[in-house]
Amino acid sequence: MTVDTPAGPEVLWRPTPESIAASQLGRFAAWVAGRRGLDIGSPADYDTIWRWSVEHLDQFWADVAAWTDVLPGVPDDRVLTRREMPGAEWFPDTTLNYAEQALRYATAGAVGPDAVALIAEAEDAEPVEISWAELRGQVGAFAATLRRLGVRRGDRVAGYLPNVPEAVIAFLGAASIGAIWSSVAPDFGIRSVLDRFAQIEPVVLVAVDGYRWGGKPYDRRDVVAELRAALPSVRTTIVVPRLHPGELPGGALAWADTVADVQDPVFEPLPFDAPLWIVYSSGTTGLPKGIVHGHGGVVLEQRKQIGLHLDVGPGDRLFWYASTAWIMWNIATSALLAGATLVLYDGAPTYPAIDALFALAARTGMTYLGTSPGYLGACEKAGVRPGEDHDLSALRAIGATGSPLPAATFTWVYDTVASEVFLGSLSGGTDIATGFIGSSPLLPVTAGELQRPMLGVAAAAWDEGGHPVVGELGELVVTAPMPSMPLYFWNDPDGARYREAYFQPWPGVWRHGDWLEVTERGTCLITGRSDSTLNRGGIRMGTADIYAAVEAIPAVLDCVVLGVEQRDGGYWMPLFVQLAPGAELTPELEAQIRAAIRAGASPRHVPDEITVVPGVPHTRTGKRLEVPLKRLFQGIAPDKALNLGAVDDVAVVEHYVRLARERTGAADA
Repeated sequence: MTVDTPAGPEVLWRPTPESIAASQLGRFAAWVAGRRGLDIGSPADYDTIWRWSVEHLDQFWADVAAWTDVLPGVPDDRVLTRREMPGAEWFPDTTLNYAEQALRYATAGAVGPDAVALIAEAEDAEPVEISWAELRGQVGAFAATLRRLGVRRGDRVAGYLPNVPEAVIAFLGAASIGAIWSSVAPDFGIRSVLDRFAQIEPVVLVAVDGYRWGGKPYDRRDVVAELRAALPSVRTTIVVPRLHPGELPGGALAWADTVADVQDPVFEPLPFDAPLWIVYSSGTTGLPKGIVHGHGGVVLEQRKQIGLHLDVGPGDRLFWYASTAWIMWNIATSALLAGATLVLYDGAPTYPAIDALFALAARTGMTYLGTSPGYLGACEKAGVRPGEDHDLSALRAIGATGSPLPAATFTWVYDTVASEVFLGSLSGGTDIATGFIGSSPLLPVTAGELQRPMLGVAAAAWDEGGHPVVGELGELVVTAPMPSMPLYFWNDPDGARYREAYFQPWPGVWRHGDWLEVTERGTCLITGRSDSTLNRGGIRMGTADIYAAVEAIPAVLDCVVLGVEQRDGGYWMPLFVQLAPGAELTPELEAQIRAAIRAGASPRHVPDEITVVPGVPHTRTGKRLEVPLKRLFQGIAPDKALNLGAVDDVAVVEHYVRLARERTGAADA
């Protein structure tokens, strides 16, 4: 159990001077200190390095580019020639290619062509290992196929694919010729796919014929046929067989034929800000926004995040449980940029048992396991002890993102997984394709907290007046540009939607939409989305404290709390709970929930009422649907309150629709 002390929460892990010196971040800091004449302390002091990195963005990013050999020799005054947001100009007159950077280790001495680049496992297939040389050759073959099909720089190539090697190869092949990649997962239905792909008008569709989840097959041949009919821009469909090998729709190409002519890729030299991929906002209240990131920005940000902050490099084996519709798939794939082996998994994270991801870690010799707080919390509640049940001797680090990681789950990891693992809770976004706040191997890990803003990220908490605050909740803002900020939104020619999304109410300052508290010790707490803030009597509260308190109760599987402003000026704060099988909301359990919230958060956090529901709906990236559900209970019609295509379980949403109708109908009567 975590015990808070006057100095702060319990410290669960501490770096040693030796581990700091051996880490990539420690070595980078020492190199920068010598290059720039900085006094960073010994061992290196992270806060000193961070402060320098945000006060001297040009020097910092020039040093990242040089240290990683991505763009060596760029003078400081040619790094950031226009600083405003949006519209910052990075590394003008330089060229690179993401795919070339990702495949450089196929010929580099630090790894070599015969080393393993990809390890792929799936519910419906035997494990596969692909060497760096094989990966490079198949990417070259696929790129040649695209060129033969007439695909040109700037054309869109779309993937309707699970987390399989074909998705990585198709993405890198498209990037190598300057085409723009975009993908969604095959659990998306036809409407959700079209909401995304119809906007970008792809010329090639790479699609799977089906997938397996939780031991069950899901045929997608009909969906692919509908997509082909509904996307007139698609000239060629390439089919990846998973359930129906040997079948091929008329006019389609077989995946095997597109990668048969193995060859070395020919990489298109591209400007630093050439578009790399289009990813999408959740689209819970309207059409998803197409967010465009650039080759150079993603390469440098991921060399920094994965290499320095996650401390992943050649010899490591990184896995992040993600679908191709979530930015974490893109980020995990970027482990190739650091020379690490990428572990892929196509299937349910709890099949055939809840600790399936830890079993995967043991089988593959994983050194970095990335997952969600929800998964770790589910393992905690199930009482599993992964460190005793599996050989996790290779596992050095665990990362969690998507929502705040509760303090109790931090402690569970150190008690049951590994006592010396480097555990990081990270906060970033699809919007920037990287992290704002997260891991540093130079700092201790404290229960329930994120360690610090990442290097080069001028993150702060601001109050409503636009002033920095410490020790209290504020808006997460970024006051200086980052290379991986979006180039633009698709179909937003004047940039109005882009500015509205991030640069209001403070023009020139990125407002991310999360509540952030920076403690007196410099650590950070993300307490939920600021657009779903609870506001009782003028006191703003994040939802994360409530979730941490309630989810520690074994009888509760999941929950969501809403703060609903009512037409009569009142304020209603309900808590909806999904109970474990066999559990009932007895007066004793309700009292336990209220007491836990009162003790773990505050009396003001205690809800007005507690209601049992069959489930809690999330976006397809795992975030609770707080704002759309709130809108339902404010009387907004379901088709305007949310987009069902962006929801993980439509049937569960319909339960809330009925509850909202009952409540608003009663209120209007």
